[in-house]
Amino acid sequence: MTSIQEHVLGIAQGAKKASRILSRLPTEKKNKALGRMAEALIANAARLKEENTKDVTLAQKSALSSALIDRLTITDKTITEMASGLREVASLPDPVGEVTGMWRRPNNLLVGRMRIPLGVIGIIYEARPNVTADAAGLCLKSGNAVILRGGSEAFHSNLFIADILQLEAEKEGIPREAISFFPITDREAVYALLQLEDLIDVIIPRGGEELIRAVVEKSKIPVIKHYKGTCHIFIDRTADYEMTEKIVLNAKCQRPGVCNAVETLLVHQDIAPQVLPPLITRLQKAGVEIRGCSQTIKLLPDLNQATEDDWYAEYLALVLAVKIVKNIDEAMEHIETYGSLHTETIITQSYENSQKFLKEVNSSTVLVNASTRFSDGFQLGLGAEVGISTTKLHAFGPMGVKELTTTKFIVLGEGQIRE
Repeated sequence: MTSIQEHVLGIAQGAKKASRILSRLPTEKKNKALGRMAEALIANAARLKEENTKDVTLAQKSALSSALIDRLTITDKTITEMASGLREVASLPDPVGEVTGMWRRPNNLLVGRMRIPLGVIGIIYEARPNVTADAAGLCLKSGNAVILRGGSEAFHSNLFIADILQLEAEKEGIPREAISFFPITDREAVYALLQLEDLIDVIIPRGGEELIRAVVEKSKIPVIKHYKGTCHIFIDRTADYEMTEKIVLNAKCQRPGVCNAVETLLVHQDIAPQVLPPLITRLQKAGVEIRGCSQTIKLLPDLNQATEDDWYAEYLALVLAVKIVKNIDEAMEHIETYGSLHTETIITQSYENSQKFLKEVNSSTVLVNASTRFSDGFQLGLGAEVGISTTKLHAFGPMGVKELTTTKFIVLGEGQIRE
């Protein structure tokens, strides 16, 4: 066993031991620790931005993508949001110990389900320093120990945030190992972590498709994943023009380098001649490159022709694919064929079509008359998110505290025996 493997094993063993303490920690103690963490992040904002500047400078020198640098950069707003996320998680009901249902059997046994933590959660992530605080807060509230392995591009930021969180947790008597951070950037450490199925209960990777596929390939531990966010907006024939423009511009332009930005626009053929020319003009003024289907090109001949690859693409940039469709059924068929089960929106004034879209589109977040950018744990009231799952076992969509628990059966008897 190499020294790296030994170090990783020691971290995992410490997390496993801490998880047993966390699983029975009182709600009040968890909430006080989360409050302390939020206050400490705000109090150390200046130093945190200094550490982040080291990472951003190195990223720029390494010519990393603008989308990655955007995720990497910490501002006063980022710090405030991290602190707000921790406070909101503290305000949420504690899922641990919740009995989700009870029923009586013919033999008078009382059977129920009780929520329990998953145990030890490994988070492997790229570029996003806010994940360090979000994941630690959610895992703490849900009674799980967490092992954090951030990308080397955010090493200084992640290390400083983790140190703050560990220190504040210790002040409430919570073991430092409950929030473990890998101080090793060598990939061998990740591979070693992914073999420890007896110590770690689940792995959640957050980052690009390449990272997630590599984790899935190497891991002996169950992985909750989403490969990419190929998000769609369908503009129905009854869509309000002003609402459409506002939603599409927000979904594409507010922050194009994130997984809940829209990548493909589907437009009902009856409304396309009216809505597309002014909408595309606005998008182009905002710097968006449009790649259109053959019908879109007939309307606007100066656009670039979309290829088959564009319908699958997660651009993470100011690029948008546009396709004109016959009706809602063709739009949903396109989403079924090319989507990634992430997030889809319909813009419509038809109640019937809004309900059809909600019921029949199979993605993890489906919206009516709202931007895809709301597919986010904080925006949906989860306090924060530890990730977005586009697989259905055992969670689907943004994952908050409840999604970091499972249930066990509890049975109350009066001396019954099985005949």
